[in-house]
Amino acid sequence: MTSPTASAVSSTPWLFSRSVDLMTFGGSALLALAMLGVGGVFGWLHQDTPSWTWVVAILLIDVAHVYATGFRVYFDRAELARRPWLYALTPGFAFAISWALYSESVDVFWRCLAYLAVFHFIRQQYGWVALYRNKAGETNRWGRWIDTAAIYLATVYPLVYWHCHLPREFWWFRPDDFASFSLDWSAYLAPFYWSAMAAYFIKAIGLAVTKRQFNPGKDLVVATTALCWYLGIITFNSDYAFTVTNVIIHGIPYMVLVYWYHQSSTPTQSRPLPSVAMRLSRFIGLIWILAYVEELVWDRGVWHERSWLFGAPWNLDSVETILVPLLAVPQITHYVLDGFIWKRRTSRKFATLASPTGAG
Repeated sequence: MTSPTASAVSSTPWLFSRSVDLMTFGGSALLALAMLGVGGVFGWLHQDTPSWTWVVAILLIDVAHVYATGFRVYFDRAELARRPWLYALTPGFAFAISWALYSESVDVFWRCLAYLAVFHFIRQQYGWVALYRNKAGETNRWGRWIDTAAIYLATVYPLVYWHCHLPREFWWFRPDDFASFSLDWSAYLAPFYWSAMAAYFIKAIGLAVTKRQFNPGKDLVVATTALCWYLGIITFNSDYAFTVTNVIIHGIPYMVLVYWYHQSSTPTQSRPLPSVAMRLSRFIGLIWILAYVEELVWDRGVWHERSWLFGAPWNLDSVETILVPLLAVPQITHYVLDGFIWKRRTSRKFATLASPTGAG
């Protein structure tokens, strides 16, 4: 007879696998915290973010993960044929709306883009929690309310604090892209934040002790989200701290998800598969190349900040009104399509990721 402990361990609701989940969520958070510690040792928390940090966090993770969506949509002929209008019209509308906003006001354009990005970042963390809940077969209404409050407040509370304590030494895209709150709403939200965090972990511990129900992946997502967002936005008033804590735990798990989906779609009987290292290098290599090309055009055509990496600036002021909205299309497309392509009811392959443990 299987012991209760062994049964609980064998039915632990991991999304990918125990090792992959721990490396994806725990490993990315440990990397962010390690970089935070290194920044403290070398004094980077109180000065401009080093160039290598921008390359690693922004270029190779943040921008690259946007292009990972291509493997889910635009590099998949079957997926393109399934919803051609959605995938064709989204970039077109993204450019048209961006061009209209940028032509009207540069500040309005960047503010709208910043809040769209914020919404995307918040929803992704909620999405992981929802997947783990479904994987574990958790249907209790009160449990859902507690989980939802915890993950949303883990992100929303630091953002409200940010809005109430402007100016900060960091920003989302550019200075003043967030609106400033005259009243400190974060002081009123703080009790709800701490109550939600306490309720979540009391519930998790209670279920583990009384019913031997464990969902360590979900606990890890909630804990690392709360920790990294709190440290990166509230504890440290630092561009370096915000960059490493915000980007790494967002971009790396997304790339793991897309890579998992892409490889699960690859036929295994028609021809031998390359090695795991070769498949992974092709995936990472392509999105890194695309990210570099985009940032090269951004820098040489708009920002003129990193000639050491991208080369001498171009004089494209005459086409800036078109260029900036055009360069924003991949990012906006990524934000919008994420609301469609990762729904269980629209993808049988993705639904298997969240199928309750033992239901397969």
